[in-house]
Amino acid sequence: MRFLNDVLPMRALLRGAALTSALVRGGMLVLAVAMGLLVSGCASDKDDTIPPDEPAEKIYNEGLTLLRRQEPEKAAKRFEDVDKAHPYSEWARKALLMTTYSYFEAGKYDEAIGVGKRYIALYPGSADAAYAQYLVASALYENIPDITRDQRKTRQALDALESVVRKYPNTEYAATAKRKIEVARDQLAGKEMAIGRYYLEQRNYTGAINRFKVVVTQYQTTRQVEEALYRLTECYMAMGIVGEAQTAAAVLGYNFPDSSWYKDAYKLVQSGGAEPQENKASWISQAFKKMGLG
Repeated sequence: MRFLNDVLPMRALLRGAALTSALVRGGMLVLAVAMGLLVSGCASDKDDTIPPDEPAEKIYNEGLTLLRRQEPEKAAKRFEDVDKAHPYSEWARKALLMTTYSYFEAGKYDEAIGVGKRYIALYPGSADAAYAQYLVASALYENIPDITRDQRKTRQALDALESVVRKYPNTEYAATAKRKIEVARDQLAGKEMAIGRYYLEQRNYTGAINRFKVVVTQYQTTRQVEEALYRLTECYMAMGIVGEAQTAAAVLGYNFPDSSWYKDAYKLVQSGGAEPQENKASWISQAFKKMGLG
């Protein structure tokens, strides 16, 4: 009996976190089991004792049956039995990957991360290493907290997703990872904006500028950058630094001419008796030139 090579890739790592709209949900790969696969018997609840002569293939196939019955957490436990009863076997290697997937499907993301990292450490050169890395990155992604909380986990997810793209650029996983990267980056930019707006409300203009600057310099490709440029216009006008306010408004207008934020920035600068005008020596102008947007 051949191994279940065709079971991967499975349906993609669905259940997008409720961070934003449908963008979070990413792409979907379909769980498909190879035709003609023989499943030995039906899986059933077992105690913790594994018969010493129970074939690895039988245990493995019972895990697959549980997956088909949409019982992923039970499936994960059964795949773990393969490793316990037949460590270091080829069946154990396959089962370790299936354990990672099963925990992910069960929403046990911490467990999926732990098992997936173990797979990568033990089998870094295997054909399924890319999928294991993707599963780990996606589990981290599903752990992204809401914007009001510390974003350490978001950065971890971003690093892991970027690792997938860097190491496996020509795989289907890289394409899906890129979409999730944009969501994670927007989340981090949104956090900076939230803190910046708080400082702005407190009239701590320097503190606010520092936060909006992070968005402009590090997260330019996110949807947050338009508001960041407007808020910079607002801060600089409030501080009487009209030249920088003019530049922020001008760069906003050049790159996002139809933005409602630009219309507001234009009115704000005009209210001070000036017009949007770019100073190419400004850090704002230089930041956009580096990104090729200005």
